[in-house]
Amino acid sequence: MRPRLFDHFRAQGVSVLLACLATVITIASGCDARPQSFQSIDITGAEYAQAFELRDSDGKPRKLSDFQGKVALLFFGFTQCPDVCPTALTRAAAVKKQLGADGDKLAVIFVTIDPERDSPAMLKDYTAAFDPSFVGLHSDLKTTAETAAAFRIFYSKVPTGASYTMDHTATSYVYDPNGRLRLAVSHSLGADALASDIRTLLKSN
Repeated sequence: MRPRLFDHFRAQGVSVLLACLATVITIASGCDARPQSFQSIDITGAEYAQAFELRDSDGKPRKLSDFQGKVALLFFGFTQCPDVCPTALTRAAAVKKQLGADGDKLAVIFVTIDPERDSPAMLKDYTAAFDPSFVGLHSDLKTTAETAAAFRIFYSKVPTGASYTMDHTATSYVYDPNGRLRLAVSHSLGADALASDIRTLLKSN
């Protein structure tokens, strides 16, 4: 009797285990089957890149909270950047155009990592060349370094003969109209995909 009783409980245990595995597989399959909401990287709930205190090209103090009510697209770069920065800002301008009537609900913020060369006047001219509504922000070397670190942006000065260039992270950040960090945008993401993500954020508010 004891072997039969043991076999009975062992069979029950196997059945329970198989049922549990089936449940896990079903849940996992369901998760994989869900369509992704964004084509950018969803970083909702991230605890970094939450605030800054910088100045715009007119010398006015600006905070991230100033842009609440709009979707904010934030990028760190420098005006003498040969390709990455112009590409990112050209994409931003294309996104704003694609949004049509909702274009005014997009704030594009460009933070310089090269305050030694990027004067307020240069920043103003540079951002305006892509779109007059784009905001260029700057600060001193210390605050620039602290802000970049808080936003997990890497940058470094690279000597080039008598001058230098800057290596830097090419990721853009997107904040929803409530001021919450929502997306990390890779440099390779196209304007169509980014515009779609921003429309999703606008519709959800």
